[in-house]
Amino acid sequence: MNDRRFLLFGIPLLAALELVPRGGYSQSLGWPWLVDYGVALVFTVTLWLGNRQLWQRLRRRWPLPAATARRLWCLAAAGVAYTVAASLALALLLAALQGYHLGAAAELREISLNLVSTFIVLLLYESRHLFEQWEANLRRADQLARARTQAQLDALAQQLDPHFLFNSLNTLAALIEPHNEPAQHYVEGLADVYRYVLLSRERPTVPLAEELAFVQTYVALQKVRFRDNVQVHYDIPEAALAQRVAPLSVQVLVENALKHNEASRARPLHLRLVAEGAGLRVENTWQPRAAGLAPGTGTGLANVRQRYALLGASQPVQVRQAGGIFAVTLPLLPA
Repeated sequence: MNDRRFLLFGIPLLAALELVPRGGYSQSLGWPWLVDYGVALVFTVTLWLGNRQLWQRLRRRWPLPAATARRLWCLAAAGVAYTVAASLALALLLAALQGYHLGAAAELREISLNLVSTFIVLLLYESRHLFEQWEANLRRADQLARARTQAQLDALAQQLDPHFLFNSLNTLAALIEPHNEPAQHYVEGLADVYRYVLLSRERPTVPLAEELAFVQTYVALQKVRFRDNVQVHYDIPEAALAQRVAPLSVQVLVENALKHNEASRARPLHLRLVAEGAGLRVENTWQPRAAGLAPGTGTGLANVRQRYALLGASQPVQVRQAGGIFAVTLPLLPA
């Protein structure tokens, strides 16, 4: 937040307004008034900048809208504590310079006026911050709506209707001989894949449990082709299953691993899905296919990054390649 205007215009104005309850305008505008205004300016600068620093630190610690109530309570407590301490320190310094002390009642009145000024400053910063969040949410919603519309247009442009393909797969499953269980299981799995794709198209996020169930079906279909050349391990705590991810985002990472890496009997491909903290890490052994095959365009991973940015994830999608391991970490979204 660029608050240069707040600082340049707000501090002198608030210092001038603070003279009103203190009777600073009952005397003529001369040297005594300038002295009072200078004292008020010192108090205003000290309290404004200090509380501004508190507000910025608390905003960085709890940036998400869900933590707004906690941040505001902490801000109120810290603002009161800082204002009281700074007011007493400045009053003692002023008393030492001028050679006299304010009475207890007068000191309490000064602290009360400073607290009013503090809450005015914090209200200005918090109101502007909430307004900027509201504007950002509007822009993000507009971008999501445009992306969803574009995805729908792309789906309509495809020559093969997914609903038609889904219904055809179910029909094919009924035509397969009953004793051919592997073929039936494969077609049923393929139908489940398309069912999930159709159901998730209109949903911005899905529970991690649903996405993992879809990934397991997708992996089972791929293992018909790769057999034991692909090994997938899941390390997902029960508590993480209720959190949400962008639909098909985990599947894209698994698909990329299968597409761009060698998976053979001599060099089996190992994939591992791990949920830790606020992230889901999809990692695979880094063994790129032999030269001569078409290189990846990076479109899938770029789309995943863009979708999580539009969903307002607290952390960006992270990509790391080290020690023979390629890993992508998706932020887990709150349920």
